[in-house]
Amino acid sequence: MANQKEKLFSDFPPVSTEEWMAKITADLKGADFEKKLVWKTNEGFKVNPFYRSENIEGMATTMSLPGEFPYVRGTKKDNDWYTRQDISVNDVKAANAKALDVLNKGVNSLGFSIDGDDVNTENINTLLKGIMPECVELNFSTCYRKSHELAKILVDWYKASGADLLKCFGSINYDPFKPLLKKGRDAEGWIEKAAEIVKIAAPLPRFRVLAVNAHAINDGGAYIYQELGYALANGNQLMSALVEAGLDATLVAKKIKFNFGIGGNYFMEIAKFRTARWLWAEIIAAYKPKCDHDCSNEGPENECRCAAKIYAHAQTSTFNKTIYDAHVNLLRTQTEAMSATIAGINSLTVRPFDETYKASDDFSERIARNQQLLLKEECHFDKITDPSAGSYYIENLTKSIAEQAWALFLATDEKGFYEALKAGVVQTAVKESADNRFKAVATRREILLGTNQFPNFTEKADSKIVEKEACGCGCGKDAPYMALPTDRLATAFEELRLATEKHGAPTVFMLTIGNLGMRLARAQFSSNFFACAGYKVIDNLGFQTVEEGVKAAFEKKADIIVLCSSDDEYTTYAPEAHKLAQGKAHFVVAGAPASMDELKAQGIEHFINVKSNVLDTLRTFNAKLGIN
Repeated sequence: MANQKEKLFSDFPPVSTEEWMAKITADLKGADFEKKLVWKTNEGFKVNPFYRSENIEGMATTMSLPGEFPYVRGTKKDNDWYTRQDISVNDVKAANAKALDVLNKGVNSLGFSIDGDDVNTENINTLLKGIMPECVELNFSTCYRKSHELAKILVDWYKASGADLLKCFGSINYDPFKPLLKKGRDAEGWIEKAAEIVKIAAPLPRFRVLAVNAHAINDGGAYIYQELGYALANGNQLMSALVEAGLDATLVAKKIKFNFGIGGNYFMEIAKFRTARWLWAEIIAAYKPKCDHDCSNEGPENECRCAAKIYAHAQTSTFNKTIYDAHVNLLRTQTEAMSATIAGINSLTVRPFDETYKASDDFSERIARNQQLLLKEECHFDKITDPSAGSYYIENLTKSIAEQAWALFLATDEKGFYEALKAGVVQTAVKESADNRFKAVATRREILLGTNQFPNFTEKADSKIVEKEACGCGCGKDAPYMALPTDRLATAFEELRLATEKHGAPTVFMLTIGNLGMRLARAQFSSNFFACAGYKVIDNLGFQTVEEGVKAAFEKKADIIVLCSSDDEYTTYAPEAHKLAQGKAHFVVAGAPASMDELKAQGIEHFINVKSNVLDTLRTFNAKLGIN
């Protein structure tokens, strides 16, 4: 069969890159190849429209194997991952019952979020009653000030359970830099506190207690190379400080856990996780950690290469999730979960689709859980390790992201991640990226379906929003340092639309006239445009005269009249419609006709088109209509 395939392909003459380029250039008909087809990424590098075998020649990453240093193809030889569900512990008995229930529904990793005041031996014993630690990955998150106490309780619980500690996996989400990142407060004494929790957890060899919460940077609006570069700087700051404090490099490396976010850039996210394994392995290798037991996985200088394996948890991003048309969040989280699992993460949390506006319920949690189970049981993603390996495109993305992230890592590491946080360098960079993305959404260069494009015209969301309780410890009050931004991509649009809901929706009337194709296209565009603010839209098939259309608009008590026609016809129709509407309704022309300046000179103020800033335009109309 192999020979037959070779014979089949030999019937087709090879096509060189030069021939492909010649064909593409001819098809472009004079358009600039670079401007038309080369993608300039936010990560700072360019992506070509096609790649060939010569584009991966000499890449060391293409020669590596799964489970082998530097782990670009995975830290393990299979692609199984822990399916995690997070549980907020408001009542320990109820949380225990819920945990036991979901463990029978496909989950094999639990993430407990417990209030600091509830951290005591009795509560932890109740919470974990009936759970077999060798069969379940157990993860805990609590108040920063109670993490050490929690670690002591868990060490005692694991020892008392009689389990084989080498088969017990888990973590405490103790992030030494959390006060700075989330609250803008100094993390004084972080080295001593981090060293202490590492020593406390030392009896649990596969339990990680130092968290690198890169997902916070992701959720703040960072680009991929920033999330990765800052995560590496964060991890290396922990390594260098604790090794200098006298701790063993192997022990420290095996206590660090990376918690990444997953954005919607499908292929780039696959490359990100591959790059993370590779670069972290190189960083740890520089410390030359020694094996603390007999091990066949050693480097040329007997260094422990198991210590160089990153342990990466991934969770779907909150930055790109929405309140309106929230079921679209299911599509977003599904593609994000696919990126992470194809890339070979260790564990995954798919966040419920309704978390943007309320606490998740049984239905949304079930769906989130099943999104992972579908990837395992029906798509068999857990059966193939690093299926993206060898892809010319993915390999080049991996290399390019590595270069950008490594450059950022070096720049940040030179200053020190902790000092960079205190100086606001990291937070400022993330905010700049987020602001760029907010602008892209406002101008529709980045699309959020259901929010800034193709909204559900009749949806109401105000009644479904349940305000979440804020942290009551006062840890963010009067913060002296800058914290990471917290707005989501959709926040500004949602505030606009919620204001419309509370005020009552104004009416937008489509005055369609003239050229059939242009009036229909522009009416559809304009309807979507104003529906993004929750306005009531009245579309029409067409009118014979402008006077007839304006009269119909007044009958419908229109607040805004949008003229939809062709550019050539606007010269005649627009002045007439504007004169009839003046003083009775706001008048808008759909498009950017060549006669725009002439029309403006006649007093026509508003034009909407594909280059408009949708958000600013809608804010302007809200202000004119008294909506705030």
